[in-house]
Amino acid sequence: MNQVLKISEAASLALHTMMLLAENSDKLVSTKDIASTLKVSEAHLSKVLQRLTKVGMVSAIRGPKGGFRLGRSTGEITLLDIYESIEGPMGEHDCLFTTPVCTGENCILGDLLSSVNTKVRKYFNETHLSDLNGVKKFEYVRAGK
Repeated sequence: MNQVLKISEAASLALHTMMLLAENSDKLVSTKDIASTLKVSEAHLSKVLQRLTKVGMVSAIRGPKGGFRLGRSTGEITLLDIYESIEGPMGEHDCLFTTPVCTGENCILGDLLSSVNTKVRKYFNETHLSDLNGVKKFEYVRAGK
């Protein structure tokens, strides 16, 4: 089934990685361990971690005992910060078409897109990693396993 809310693989990976790092704030976590936990490609994860490091969301420690940890406290990092570090500014999208085909008046979806986008942006902006402490630890299960 297709999803209505589309978040890129890279942005989703960043959000989940940051949560994983928040859960393990007392230690460094390697790319290999993150990739294994999230069941994703180390190469793709490395690119996401580079972006997160570049903007200061995470700090990297090199070497055999190295890894990644949060670059700021969980109370300072919003989901919007994480999303925008990967995707750039979250824009206002009131049309399903890349180039709108109408003025928005009498849209077949009414104000649904605008409403959903506003709610997602508000949630992302108001939710800090520290707010997600009650979220269960990662338990990833792929279909059929």
